Amino acid sequence: MSDIQELARRYLASWNERAPARRRALIEELWTDDARYVDPVVAAEGRDAIDAAVATAQQQFPGLVYRAAGHVDGHHHAARLAWELGPVDGPPVIIGLAVLVAEQSRLCRVYGFLD
Repeated sequence: MSDIQELARRYLASWNERAPARRRALIEELWTDDARYVDPVVAAEGRDAIDAAVATAQQQFPGLVYRAAGHVDGHHHAARLAWELGPVDGPPVIIGLAVLVAEQSRLCRVYGFLD
């Protein structure tokens, strides 16, 4: 995978983008046609469902932002991203881990875990 740091940055940016049209554009650029996102709360297949899942999370956690919690680690076509959700200048209220799986620098699968 080329530049896992950039892939993780783009992934988090899509979760933080509040403007629906811009968020959708980020998702279109980032995810493959057959993309799938799953975590303990949601299973989303396809870009429409992923966009809806992100929008729902933003509604549930207004004013909070996603950020990397440490170095992104990866090999082959997979990366491990520790993340946190919290106020811009405050401690996290939720922490988790995302396993990003890519095909040609686009996400095809993401498996999320909440701590």
